[in-house]
Amino acid sequence: MTVESIMTRKVVTVESDDSLKIIQEIFENVGFHHLLVVENGKLVGVISDHDLFKALSPFIGRTLERRQDIALLNKKAHQIMSIKPVTVDKEFRIKYAARLMLEKNVSCLPVTSPEGNIEGIVTWKDIFKAYLRESEDEC
Repeated sequence: MTVESIMTRKVVTVESDDSLKIIQEIFENVGFHHLLVVENGKLVGVISDHDLFKALSPFIGRTLERRQDIALLNKKAHQIMSIKPVTVDKEFRIKYAARLMLEKNVSCLPVTSPEGNIEGIVTWKDIFKAYLRESEDEC
């Protein structure tokens, strides 16, 4: 089975200069945990909801009123993103993608074409679900 059979084709991207406020609003309104960061249409990074949580954690449970609090929300995506994202091709085997995630200690892999265009994303949950379906078919 290939990555293409389990990847999510609908991805949400943000620009590297988008603010944490925008990123926070996106995560609050979507049902997934990773955003792909682009510059000029090309993938440059990944932001997980965990990355955002770490950036905002000093202010969790507080009202953002002070000047430095508001400045935090104006930080940019490129300041908290994981750079040089590990990517896969849609033709890669799922087993390879799983091994790559473990080796690189990442929770998602953007799926890109040979030209570098974003085609989707595969997460550890996608891989886990695929293996569960496969094992259920064997029973």
